[in-house]
Amino acid sequence: MNNKRFKTTAWGVDEPGQNFKQFEISRRMPGHNDVHIAIKYSGICHSDIHQANGDWNKSKYPMIPGHEIAGIVVFIGKNVKKFKVGDHAGIGCMIDSCRKCKSCSNNEENYCDKGAVLTYNSTMKFSHCPGYSENPEQCEITYGGYSKDIVCDEKFVCLIPKNIPLKNAPPLLCAGITVYSPFVYYGIKKGMNVGVAGLGGLGSMAVKFAKAFGCIVTVFSRTNAKKEEALKNLGADFYIDSNTQNITNKCDIIINTISANHDLNYYMNALNVNGKMILLGAPSKPFEINAFSLLIKRKSICGSLIGGMRETQEMLDFCGTHNLYCDVEICKPNYIYEAYNRTVKGDVKWRFCIDVNAESDPEDIGLIPIPL
Repeated sequence: MNNKRFKTTAWGVDEPGQNFKQFEISRRMPGHNDVHIAIKYSGICHSDIHQANGDWNKSKYPMIPGHEIAGIVVFIGKNVKKFKVGDHAGIGCMIDSCRKCKSCSNNEENYCDKGAVLTYNSTMKFSHCPGYSENPEQCEITYGGYSKDIVCDEKFVCLIPKNIPLKNAPPLLCAGITVYSPFVYYGIKKGMNVGVAGLGGLGSMAVKFAKAFGCIVTVFSRTNAKKEEALKNLGADFYIDSNTQNITNKCDIIINTISANHDLNYYMNALNVNGKMILLGAPSKPFEINAFSLLIKRKSICGSLIGGMRETQEMLDFCGTHNLYCDVEICKPNYIYEAYNRTVKGDVKWRFCIDVNAESDPEDIGLIPIPL
């Protein structure tokens, strides 16, 4: 194992709900199979907010969030084949897995039987991982993309097509693959009627993918505030205000991206015979379902969670071919806390991305070291 380290700058929290601080963290020097990425932009995902706030009761502090990472390759190990210095590269929600189970063997590392090593708030828990210890309490904690550098095994790094602007690429590594994976798995194809429930970062990408697949797209949103954006800019065919309008359009599949609590039966009524509701959002309360909404027209409810590494690369290549990427608002590191608040309010189109190299404002605090 390579025990050498280098220091870099990162931004994180050391307790729930805290404003972000600037830290000094250490990363391992690249090994033979590693790629060293100089991070340029890191996306803010809603799950970052839940993790930083300790909402899921599994948070490890101090925490450096970020699993939507885009940057430039600055060094490769001698065994690396997929990358060269200067490539645009990205890292998503995981940086390793057991590599032995059925899911990993089927290129579905996201469903690893033993649980993937997540990009942050996780531990290097497998014996092949740098930073592994036989004592689980001593396994290295992972730090994410709110940082200037990251080192990762090439197997869990993706090549970003250079026609995709680097600042727009980070959300593809989470929001993009979260939407793309069920499109492929559930067989969405040209001519199908696809509904998109919720029009945030995930929903906007769902509309773009559905149109690229050649589908007829209906957007369901809580007000008419996003109607013009959905129809004129994203290219949706129909728009329904779910608070005031009755269901008129019938969909073969609905991509449900809503994370807030809502009445699922409303959207079930919008499905055709054999229609599928694909859940991507995770509301805090369980759904209540009218059994007859499933029985009478043989409808089904299913879910999906990101994708494996092969599928993630396929998604990025698809985006490169079709010139697809997420619209973002760029912010400085000292704006992260405010960006979190605005994300919770839905006050962003469609994702925040942190420019980790933006000059710090005078009120930024000094570096705080995190001990090894």
